[in-house]
Amino acid sequence: MQALDPSPAGLIDPFGRGVTYLRVSVTDRCDLRCVYCMAEDMTFLPKKDILSLEELDRLCGAFIALGTDKIRLTGGEPLVRKGVMTLVQSLGARIGAGGLRELTVTTNGTQLTKMAGDLYAAGVRRINVSLDTLDPATFAAVTRWGKIEQTLDGVFAAKAAGLAVKINAVALKGVNEDEFDRMVAWCGEHGFDLCLIETMPLGDISGDRTEQYLPLSLVRSRLRQSWTLEETDYSTGGPARYVTVKETGRRIGFITPMTHNFCESCNRVRLTCTGTLFMCLGQDDAAEFRGLLRDPSVDDAALAQAIRDAIARKPKGHDFVIDRRHNRPAVARHMSMTGG
Repeated sequence: MQALDPSPAGLIDPFGRGVTYLRVSVTDRCDLRCVYCMAEDMTFLPKKDILSLEELDRLCGAFIALGTDKIRLTGGEPLVRKGVMTLVQSLGARIGAGGLRELTVTTNGTQLTKMAGDLYAAGVRRINVSLDTLDPATFAAVTRWGKIEQTLDGVFAAKAAGLAVKINAVALKGVNEDEFDRMVAWCGEHGFDLCLIETMPLGDISGDRTEQYLPLSLVRSRLRQSWTLEETDYSTGGPARYVTVKETGRRIGFITPMTHNFCESCNRVRLTCTGTLFMCLGQDDAAEFRGLLRDPSVDDAALAQAIRDAIARKPKGHDFVIDRRHNRPAVARHMSMTGG
C-alpha cells in the first residue's frame, strides 16, 4: 500500500488545538450494566458492523502517522473482546520515538486477574478502573449484577503486575455521595489516584438524569472538610483537573463537563467499534471510516486525508445540559457505544 503522508504540523482542529489523543472503543459489549452507562436490556451490535481488530489496528496506525501519541482502549468493556491482546500488542510495539508516547486502557477490572500481566508486557503502564463504590451492595445495584470482589481482585492484580492504577468513580446523587471520603482514604492507602466524574447526558438509560446528577463543585467542597486539597498543574492529557491530597500524597482528578467544561483544551477524538469517529463527545457530528477501511480502492494516503477532513470539522465544544427542562439525553448514543 502507498505510504501515509503525515502532516508535519500534525492534526490541528479549526480552533488551533492539536489533536494527539485517540480513544478507541473496541467493543460495545460489557459484562456489567452500570446504570449511568447502559440500559438493562441493551441490544448489542451484530458482528458484521464491528471493525475487525486488523481494521482497528490499521486506523490507529494512520492516526499515529499523523501525530497521535496517546491511545486509550475502551469499550463497553475492552477486555471482553475476543483476541483483543493482539491489538494491544500491535499498538504497544509502536511505543517510542515517532510513534506512541502512551497506550492506556479503561476497564471495569473484571478481567484483570487474567490479563494484567499481559497488558504490562505489551507496553501498557497505566490503566483506569471504573469503581464507583467500595460497598458491595451499592456496587451490585450500580452495576446491576456485578460482584465487587471480582473488580477488587483485578485492581490488586494490576498493581502487582506493575501497572499504575487510577480509580474512576462517577458521582451519583443519593448513591455514592457519602463514600468519597472513604474512597480517598482507600486510594491513599493502596497508592492509587482517584478521578471523580460528573454523570453526562448520553443515551436513554430508563431513568431521570436529574436524580443522578451531583455537581463536583459540591463534592469538592465536602472533601475539603476532611482533606487538604492542594492545587497542581499535573495533567495526563485528558480532561481531568487534578489536586493533590496533602494527607495521602495521592491525586484526585475532577472531570466536570457539566459545571465547568473542558472544551478549551480538548485534544481528543473518539472512535467507536463500528468505525465512527466522533470529534466531540457531546455532539452528533461524526465521520464514518468502516466503509473506507473495507474499500480496497482506498489506500493509506486517502485514509489519512479522510482523518484530516474529519479533524477539520471538530467543534469548539459540547452542548451538555442536565436540568428538569432537558430531561433527555443530549445525544442519543450510550456511553458504552462512544467509548468514554
